[in-house]
Amino acid sequence: MKKLLNISILFITILCVFSCKTQRFTSPEYGKNGIESHIAIKKIYNFRTVGHIKNRNGKILREGMLYRSGHLHNLRASSFDNLQKRGIKEIIDLRNEKEITSKPDHLPDNIIYKKYSAFEDQGDQLSQAKKLVLKGKVNAADADQRMIRFYREYVTENPETIRKIITEILESEQPVLYHCTAGKDRTGIITALILTILKFDRTTIDNEYLLSNNFRKDLVMKRLKLANTLHFVYPKMDLQVLEKLSWVEKRYLDASFNEIDNKYGSMNIYIQQVLGIDEDKRQSYIRKFTY
Repeated sequence: MKKLLNISILFITILCVFSCKTQRFTSPEYGKNGIESHIAIKKIYNFRTVGHIKNRNGKILREGMLYRSGHLHNLRASSFDNLQKRGIKEIIDLRNEKEITSKPDHLPDNIIYKKYSAFEDQGDQLSQAKKLVLKGKVNAADADQRMIRFYREYVTENPETIRKIITEILESEQPVLYHCTAGKDRTGIITALILTILKFDRTTIDNEYLLSNNFRKDLVMKRLKLANTLHFVYPKMDLQVLEKLSWVEKRYLDASFNEIDNKYGSMNIYIQQVLGIDEDKRQSYIRKFTY
């Protein structure tokens, strides 16, 4: 039995040597350190509070009011106190029904849980796309275009849902944690919209968005290296596709903002007409969330 096991290990090693392609991974654009600090909670990734940044009028965003993260499926009961001591009373889940059913959040009983999906996976597109990736039928350019298309559609396809999400967060009198699966795309877009409403400039917004690359770096590199090592299992898969799906890029957020400009004329019109926030309400939010 032991001899057979050794032979199997040797065979896999040889197979990997001859079929694995050595991948030199590209380095993503990172946000500037020192703006936000990662909050360490076991099994939870990209968890942080949005704060300590200055808007166009010199107002500083209050820390501890807005929290963002990846999914909370693996949140341990021993970490419940970590949420409670931060005053988090409400969780907003941005994932679609299939994602939630597959990996439901594990939360304390006293947390208010709400879900608002502005992107429903009609026709099981995510699973189908995953199969195409494994078969090598999606390359890096295809993945890039899919990401850009997603960012465009997320802010305009279901505007009423976006309005509900934004209103729920900004109207809350308690700290709110909102999240998607990785805490980088849907969560990143919602954060960018909130910061725009609070009159932060694009440089600051982009930097906050890019911090997801900083806080997910170890996780992403671990997954990419593992995929490279086990490439013989799916030899046709383009590992650059995994890179495109793992990091955030400023161009993706640009796609959301450009789509708003193209469809509605300007971000200010979108905020007023789609999100239902006039200038008086906008100023009240600025007073609430900044000092």
